[in-house]
Amino acid sequence: MKKILLSVLTIFFGVTGLLSGAGAGPENKPLAGKKVALVIASDKFRDEEFKEPRNLLLQAGATVVVASSKLSESTGMLGMKVKPEVLLGDLRAKDLTAVLFIGGVGASEYFHNRDAHRLAQEVQEQGGIFGAICIAPVILARAGLLKGKRATVYESEKEELFKGGATYTGNSVETDGRIVTGNGPGAAREFAEAVVNLLKQGK
Repeated sequence: MKKILLSVLTIFFGVTGLLSGAGAGPENKPLAGKKVALVIASDKFRDEEFKEPRNLLLQAGATVVVASSKLSESTGMLGMKVKPEVLLGDLRAKDLTAVLFIGGVGASEYFHNRDAHRLAQEVQEQGGIFGAICIAPVILARAGLLKGKRATVYESEKEELFKGGATYTGNSVETDGRIVTGNGPGAAREFAEAVVNLLKQGK
């Protein structure tokens, strides 16, 4: 009787172990080994535009690092508190798979920021993925990276895309090659999914 009970318990816990391990394999962490930088404003970033990409990237197994112009705690427009891990100026494209510029009114601090432009240009040169949402696509336009590209942006800034030589589509999210742009917080989830899909494809 004891041997039968022991056998039953062994089978039960063996099956339970297999089930608990389901979903933990590499096929469910397709972005393992990829590192993505999320660049937020030192104040007044847009909460959803940060939260959605971060959550999806982490779920897919990517390593996420948060960068800003300051290391002090940043407050989102809806009250979210985020402590950046690294200064924007210390980021190097060779260490990253992708870089995303998060929007919100505070993102305008990077419109003329040399470190922001340098980083985006380096990512492009090294074949990485880069994106921006809300007003942040202006950063890419001013860095000279949207010339001849389809892109979108928060409607108030569409003239900046025209000046940068982009084809403004007005879509909620636009993907052109290795560039993903979104037009605001309502597109945060779709923007995040587009970025994750590009990373999965290894583009």
